[in-house]
Amino acid sequence: MAAVTGSGGMSRGLLLVLWGWMVLWSVLSGRLDLLLRGVFHSLVGMSGAALLVAGLVLLFHHRSGSGVIPWPWMVSAALCCLVLLIPPNPSFSDLASNRPQGLPEPAELAFVLPPEQRSLTEWVRLLRSQPDPQLVDGNPVNISGFVWRQPEGPPLIARLTVRCCLADATPSGLVVAWPADAYPKANQWLAIKGRMTVGKRNGESTAVVEPSAIKPIPRPKRPLEP
Repeated sequence: MAAVTGSGGMSRGLLLVLWGWMVLWSVLSGRLDLLLRGVFHSLVGMSGAALLVAGLVLLFHHRSGSGVIPWPWMVSAALCCLVLLIPPNPSFSDLASNRPQGLPEPAELAFVLPPEQRSLTEWVRLLRSQPDPQLVDGNPVNISGFVWRQPEGPPLIARLTVRCCLADATPSGLVVAWPADAYPKANQWLAIKGRMTVGKRNGESTAVVEPSAIKPIPRPKRPLEP
Protein backbone atom coordinates (compact mmCIF):
# COMPACT_ATOMS: atom_id res chain seq x y z
CA MET A 1 0.00 0.00 0.00
CA ALA A 2 1.42 3.38 -0.95
CA ALA A 3 2.63 5.63 1.84
CA VAL A 4 0.61 8.69 2.71
CA THR A 5 2.47 11.71 1.31
CA GLY A 6 1.99 15.40 0.60
CA SER A 7 -1.61 16.52 0.29
CA GLY A 8 -2.93 13.10 1.31
CA GLY A 9 -1.27 13.30 4.72
CA MET A 10 -2.35 16.92 5.24
CA SER A 11 -5.93 16.18 4.21
CA ARG A 12 -6.22 13.15 6.44
CA GLY A 13 -4.66 15.03 9.31
CA LEU A 14 -7.12 17.93 9.00
CA LEU A 15 -10.04 15.55 8.68
CA LEU A 16 -9.00 13.59 11.79
CA VAL A 17 -8.53 16.82 13.75
CA LEU A 18 -11.97 18.04 12.68
CA TRP A 19 -13.77 14.81 13.59
CA GLY A 20 -11.80 14.46 16.83
CA TRP A 21 -12.81 17.97 17.87
CA MET A 22 -16.44 17.28 16.94
CA VAL A 23 -16.50 14.19 19.17
CA LEU A 24 -14.81 16.01 22.06
CA TRP A 25 -17.11 19.02 21.68
CA SER A 26 -20.15 16.74 21.79
CA VAL A 27 -18.97 15.45 25.17
CA LEU A 28 -17.87 18.80 26.63
CA SER A 29 -20.93 20.76 25.48
CA GLY A 30 -23.42 18.25 26.87
CA ARG A 31 -24.86 17.35 23.46
CA LEU A 32 -24.04 13.72 24.04
CA ASP A 33 -26.46 13.67 26.99
CA LEU A 34 -29.30 13.69 24.44
CA LEU A 35 -28.05 10.56 22.72
CA LEU A 36 -26.01 8.40 25.10
CA ARG A 37 -26.04 7.30 28.71
CA GLY A 38 -23.56 9.23 30.84
CA VAL A 39 -21.51 6.21 31.90
CA PHE A 40 -20.21 5.90 28.31
CA HIS A 41 -19.21 9.55 27.85
CA SER A 42 -15.62 9.08 28.99
CA LEU A 43 -15.10 6.32 26.41
CA VAL A 44 -16.43 8.57 23.64
CA GLY A 45 -14.25 11.42 24.91
CA MET A 46 -11.14 9.24 24.78
CA SER A 47 -12.00 8.23 21.21
CA GLY A 48 -12.28 11.88 20.22
CA ALA A 49 -8.94 12.68 21.88
CA ALA A 50 -7.31 9.77 20.02
CA LEU A 51 -8.62 11.08 16.67
CA LEU A 52 -7.38 14.56 17.51
CA VAL A 53 -3.90 13.36 18.44
CA ALA A 54 -3.67 11.17 15.33
CA GLY A 55 -4.63 14.11 13.16
CA LEU A 56 -2.08 16.42 14.77
CA VAL A 57 0.64 13.81 14.26
CA LEU A 58 -0.20 13.56 10.56
CA LEU A 59 -0.22 17.35 10.21
CA PHE A 60 3.16 17.61 11.93
CA HIS A 61 4.75 15.08 9.57
CA HIS A 62 3.25 16.59 6.40
CA ARG A 63 3.44 20.33 7.06
CA SER A 64 4.57 21.15 3.53
CA GLY A 65 1.98 19.13 1.67
CA SER A 66 -0.29 20.74 -0.92
CA GLY A 67 -2.57 19.66 -3.71
CA VAL A 68 -6.17 18.73 -4.44
CA ILE A 69 -8.21 17.30 -1.56
CA PRO A 70 -10.26 14.23 -2.63
CA TRP A 71 -13.97 15.04 -2.82
CA PRO A 72 -15.09 12.26 -0.42
CA TRP A 73 -12.92 13.82 2.27
CA MET A 74 -14.44 17.24 1.55
CA VAL A 75 -17.92 15.76 1.94
CA SER A 76 -16.87 14.17 5.22
CA ALA A 77 -15.50 17.51 6.47
CA ALA A 78 -18.72 19.27 5.46
CA LEU A 79 -20.83 16.71 7.33
CA CYS A 80 -18.66 17.17 10.41
CA CYS A 81 -19.16 20.95 10.25
CA LEU A 82 -22.93 20.46 9.99
CA VAL A 83 -22.89 18.26 13.10
CA LEU A 84 -21.00 21.02 14.94
CA LEU A 85 -23.38 23.76 13.76
CA ILE A 86 -26.70 21.94 14.16
CA PRO A 87 -27.31 20.51 17.65
CA PRO A 88 -29.31 17.28 18.00
CA ASN A 89 -32.97 17.77 18.84
CA PRO A 90 -34.63 14.34 19.01
CA SER A 91 -38.39 14.10 19.39
CA PHE A 92 -38.78 12.00 22.52
CA SER A 93 -42.54 11.74 22.03
CA ASP A 94 -42.20 10.29 18.52
CA LEU A 95 -39.44 7.96 19.65
CA ALA A 96 -41.52 6.73 22.60
CA SER A 97 -44.48 6.05 20.29
CA ASN A 98 -42.35 3.68 18.22
CA ARG A 99 -40.90 1.68 21.10
CA PRO A 100 -42.46 -1.00 23.31
CA GLN A 101 -42.81 -0.22 26.98
CA GLY A 102 -40.94 -2.42 29.42
CA LEU A 103 -38.48 -1.16 31.99
CA PRO A 104 -35.39 -3.09 33.12
CA GLU A 105 -35.43 -4.31 36.69
CA PRO A 106 -34.44 -1.56 39.15
CA ALA A 107 -31.33 -1.76 41.28
CA GLU A 108 -33.56 -1.46 44.35
CA LEU A 109 -37.28 -1.48 44.97
CA ALA A 110 -38.88 1.92 44.46
CA PHE A 111 -41.34 1.60 47.35
CA VAL A 112 -38.54 2.06 49.92
CA LEU A 113 -38.42 5.75 48.90
CA PRO A 114 -40.88 8.31 50.29
CA PRO A 115 -43.56 8.91 47.62
CA GLU A 116 -42.61 12.55 47.03
CA GLN A 117 -38.99 11.50 46.28
CA ARG A 118 -39.82 8.94 43.59
CA SER A 119 -38.96 9.86 40.03
CA LEU A 120 -41.42 9.18 37.23
CA THR A 121 -39.53 6.03 36.25
CA GLU A 122 -39.54 4.79 39.85
CA TRP A 123 -43.29 5.35 40.02
CA VAL A 124 -43.79 3.28 36.86
CA ARG A 125 -41.61 0.46 38.23
CA LEU A 126 -43.52 0.51 41.50
CA LEU A 127 -46.92 0.38 39.81
CA ARG A 128 -45.83 -2.58 37.70
CA SER A 129 -44.64 -4.49 40.76
CA GLN A 130 -47.73 -3.48 42.78
CA PRO A 131 -50.49 -3.26 40.15
CA ASP A 132 -53.32 -2.46 42.61
CA PRO A 133 -53.73 1.35 42.30
CA GLN A 134 -55.56 1.50 45.63
CA LEU A 135 -52.21 0.91 47.37
CA VAL A 136 -50.90 4.31 46.22
CA ASP A 137 -54.16 6.28 46.33
CA GLY A 138 -53.48 9.64 47.96
CA ASN A 139 -49.67 9.41 47.78
CA PRO A 140 -47.95 12.74 47.06
CA VAL A 141 -46.29 13.03 43.65
CA ASN A 142 -43.42 15.27 42.56
CA ILE A 143 -42.23 14.26 39.08
CA SER A 144 -40.95 15.68 35.81
CA GLY A 145 -40.99 14.41 32.24
CA PHE A 146 -41.93 15.15 28.65
CA VAL A 147 -45.41 15.11 27.17
CA TRP A 148 -45.99 11.89 25.26
CA ARG A 149 -48.82 12.17 22.76
CA GLN A 150 -50.99 9.10 22.39
CA PRO A 151 -52.80 7.89 19.24
CA GLU A 152 -55.96 7.72 21.34
CA GLY A 153 -56.73 9.42 24.61
CA PRO A 154 -54.93 12.17 26.51
CA PRO A 155 -51.13 12.46 26.53
CA LEU A 156 -48.98 10.89 29.21
CA ILE A 157 -46.13 12.38 31.20
CA ALA A 158 -43.14 10.22 30.33
CA ARG A 159 -39.42 9.49 30.47
CA LEU A 160 -37.00 7.44 28.38
CA THR A 161 -34.70 4.89 30.01
CA VAL A 162 -31.63 3.60 28.21
CA ARG A 163 -29.09 0.84 28.74
CA CYS A 164 -26.68 2.46 26.26
CA CYS A 165 -28.18 5.06 23.91
CA LEU A 166 -31.35 6.18 22.13
CA ALA A 167 -31.16 3.06 19.95
CA ASP A 168 -32.34 0.94 22.91
CA ALA A 169 -34.51 3.59 24.61
CA THR A 170 -37.57 2.34 26.49
CA PRO A 171 -40.46 4.69 27.29
CA SER A 172 -42.35 4.77 30.57
CA GLY A 173 -45.38 6.96 31.16
CA LEU A 174 -48.00 7.89 33.73
CA VAL A 175 -51.63 8.82 33.18
CA VAL A 176 -52.41 12.43 34.14
CA ALA A 177 -55.78 13.98 34.92
CA TRP A 178 -55.02 17.14 32.94
CA PRO A 179 -56.96 20.24 34.02
CA ALA A 180 -59.52 21.54 31.55
CA ASP A 181 -57.38 24.60 30.80
CA ALA A 182 -54.19 22.58 30.22
CA TYR A 183 -52.96 22.13 26.65
CA PRO A 184 -49.78 20.05 26.92
CA LYS A 185 -47.72 20.00 23.74
CA ALA A 186 -45.79 16.94 22.56
CA ASN A 187 -42.17 16.95 23.79
CA GLN A 188 -42.84 19.81 26.23
CA TRP A 189 -41.08 19.25 29.57
CA LEU A 190 -43.19 19.68 32.69
CA ALA A 191 -42.75 19.47 36.45
CA ILE A 192 -45.89 18.15 38.12
CA LYS A 193 -46.82 18.20 41.79
CA GLY A 194 -49.96 16.55 43.07
CA ARG A 195 -51.17 13.19 44.31
CA MET A 196 -52.01 9.75 43.04
CA THR A 197 -55.65 8.89 42.56
CA VAL A 198 -57.52 5.93 41.08
CA GLY A 199 -59.13 6.32 37.68
CA LYS A 200 -60.28 4.30 34.70
CA ARG A 201 -58.31 3.62 31.51
CA ASN A 202 -59.51 1.19 28.86
CA GLY A 203 -62.12 0.00 31.32
CA GLU A 204 -59.61 -0.92 34.03
CA SER A 205 -58.67 0.78 37.28
CA THR A 206 -55.32 2.53 37.06
CA ALA A 207 -53.21 4.98 39.01
CA VAL A 208 -53.68 8.55 37.77
CA VAL A 209 -51.64 11.62 38.64
CA GLU A 210 -53.93 14.42 39.81
CA PRO A 211 -51.91 17.63 39.51
CA SER A 212 -52.08 20.50 41.96
CA ALA A 213 -49.35 22.40 40.09
CA ILE A 214 -47.98 22.06 36.55
CA LYS A 215 -44.88 24.05 35.61
CA PRO A 216 -43.11 24.14 32.23
CA ILE A 217 -39.39 23.48 32.66
CA PRO A 218 -36.37 23.40 30.33
CA ARG A 219 -35.29 20.02 29.07
CA PRO A 220 -32.97 18.53 31.73
CA LYS A 221 -29.26 18.45 31.03
CA ARG A 222 -29.43 14.65 31.16
CA PRO A 223 -32.94 13.67 30.02
CA LEU A 224 -32.20 9.94 29.63
CA GLU A 225 -32.50 7.76 32.73
CA PRO A 226 -30.64 4.49 33.37
